[in-house]
Amino acid sequence: MSIYQIRVEDINKNIVELEQYKGTVLLIVNTATNCIFTPQYEGLEELYDKFHNRGFEILDFPCNQFAKQAPGTIEEINKFCVDKFETSFPRFQKVDVNGKDEFILYTYLKRHQKGLFCKKIKWNFTKFLVDQNGNVIKRYAPFVKPARIAKDIEKLLQKNN
Repeated sequence: MSIYQIRVEDINKNIVELEQYKGTVLLIVNTATNCIFTPQYEGLEELYDKFHNRGFEILDFPCNQFAKQAPGTIEEINKFCVDKFETSFPRFQKVDVNGKDEFILYTYLKRHQKGLFCKKIKWNFTKFLVDQNGNVIKRYAPFVKPARIAKDIEKLLQKNN
């Protein structure tokens, strides 16, 4: 199975095939609006602004599994992110990243990049870097700020030039 065979739902419940991102470097993040790491939205937007025109995309998947830190509807979450952090990268429907209702994308990501001590995602703002060919290159813990990922994104984007 390839990451490009997975389908996701955008905030309007439209089906999006990840195949449309072939040839693009992806940063896939499970997020929350009431989390200690929520200010990372600012850093994510900075990465997006810096690299988007060069073939980089951030895919934002709100997750309410950790202390219910992503309450509200997807519309409310989107409004919060746009109003407070001026995010412009794609946001998708809420997902579970662990457990019996785990979204298939996260099953795939975790299978290809296990965490330091376990496969399970420990908290929101866990980030996965995917190269232009759909390979899951690296997994970043929630405490890793987006600015620290910039050099890894740059390396992948340079490979394509």
